[in-house]
Amino acid sequence: MTGEFECLVGSGRLPERLRGGVVAIGNFDGVHRGHQAVLERALEEARARNVPALVLTFEPHPRTVFRPDIPLPRITPAPVKARLIRLLGFDAVVEQEFSREFAQKSADEFIDEVLMRQLGVGHVVTGFDFHFGKNRQGDPAFLVAAAKSRGFGVTQVEAFSDEGGEIVSSSRIRTLLEAGDVTQAAGLLGYRFTVESEIVHGKKLGRTLGFPTANMVLPNDAVLHHGIYAVRLRRANGDLHDGVASFGRRPTVESEGEPLLETYVFDFNGDLYGEVCDVSFFGFLRGEEKFDGLDALLEQMKHDKEEARALLAGVRPLSELDVRLAFERRS
Repeated sequence: MTGEFECLVGSGRLPERLRGGVVAIGNFDGVHRGHQAVLERALEEARARNVPALVLTFEPHPRTVFRPDIPLPRITPAPVKARLIRLLGFDAVVEQEFSREFAQKSADEFIDEVLMRQLGVGHVVTGFDFHFGKNRQGDPAFLVAAAKSRGFGVTQVEAFSDEGGEIVSSSRIRTLLEAGDVTQAAGLLGYRFTVESEIVHGKKLGRTLGFPTANMVLPNDAVLHHGIYAVRLRRANGDLHDGVASFGRRPTVESEGEPLLETYVFDFNGDLYGEVCDVSFFGFLRGEEKFDGLDALLEQMKHDKEEARALLAGVRPLSELDVRLAFERRS
């Protein structure tokens, strides 16, 4: 790496030290194992050339611009995606604003304005199916020909398949998370699905029941099935705590409510209000239920706590990225 990691909004203000590098291009929602195959190849190319390694991604996701009527759940909002990219070893991520105006750029304009003038690329790494420019006119062959005439290199990485021979994709992972299957999703991500948010005040009912919770409001486009999960909460200082979390609308105590992630942190009595914390998901315990009164709810919560403790006692890291994410200090 060339220095401190940078997250840049827009490609027009790239520091001189980052120009001439290897740039991986893609949406990379989830930064899953298929994306990591592309990203690791970019890192290899950058090391071989002794130049900076960058990622060019697009915000918001292009699908939300072209089809705003169809919600697209996000696996990794931009801040989480940038963190994962940094933990992989990149020098910078450039978040190119994607709009209908930007989508009207021709393939040649994208190459000349963004890649050449703004980023000064020395080499580009993409997935095998990367298309760009107005009406997706720029295909892999177009990129290779354009690069040859402009003097930069191109590497295209084939699709990555899991151990069962299926291609790893963001859509597969979204489907798993929407069903609550965080275990299979982690196998495709290569790390535990993680959300990041500020701890906010709730109604403090859990405190009166002996189960005080750290509450988070997740983004509207968050993808996760309502239910109870075995989790680990990570503070910005790196402290890691096992816990059990409920994500949903609390049907036993509210007739209607906004979805809330409520994490009961084991063996912790401190104050987390106002802190930005992570919650990583290790296992789905059960779906959200409406109980016949608080006594029945409390009894189930005790059972959930013990089940989560047992599950978390046996977990092992999935990858080096999983380890880095688990022990990261952000303050």
